[in-house]
Amino acid sequence: MIRFGRFMLALGLCLSTFAAHADDTSLLIPATHPCTLERIANEPKSGYEECLTFAQLGYADAQFTLGEYWYQGLYSPRDYQQALKWFEQASVQGHAIAQLRLGTMFYRGEGVPANTIQAYIVLKMSAINGSDEALDSADQVALQMQRNELDIGNQVLAQIFRSYLLELSNETQTLTP
Repeated sequence: MIRFGRFMLALGLCLSTFAAHADDTSLLIPATHPCTLERIANEPKSGYEECLTFAQLGYADAQFTLGEYWYQGLYSPRDYQQALKWFEQASVQGHAIAQLRLGTMFYRGEGVPANTIQAYIVLKMSAINGSDEALDSADQVALQMQRNELDIGNQVLAQIFRSYLLELSNETQTLTP
């Protein structure tokens, strides 16, 4: 329950951050970084350290890459706790594939106790952020949930969207003279 509360707080922060930048129409191209699994495989020490630096600076793609690094266990022993940590950080920034992986981990109980409600919520958020695979996965999870569990998941999603719309409305009002 504590992890679920922390997750909901993180989602709330993510949505409020998104709302605060919803009207940002700048054409600036975000800085790229050399953080990829291939780079880590080719240059294990320096590749991992660079990726870690970018992840700690808040780059969602780097956080996702570290999550994949630990989740897949291709270049190091698999570590679900590390994967969970990095997927959560990328997820709160709206990284759809990190949310997909996180929802899958909650569903399968990888590194956390299995929790279909939490899996459903995170997979739905991933779908909203553009993952078609997450939409299909959320539907599959929903088929395995009890009616009351599905109601709870949908209530949480509704609350997230109400909070988002309220934040967006407040931001719009502060920008309107």
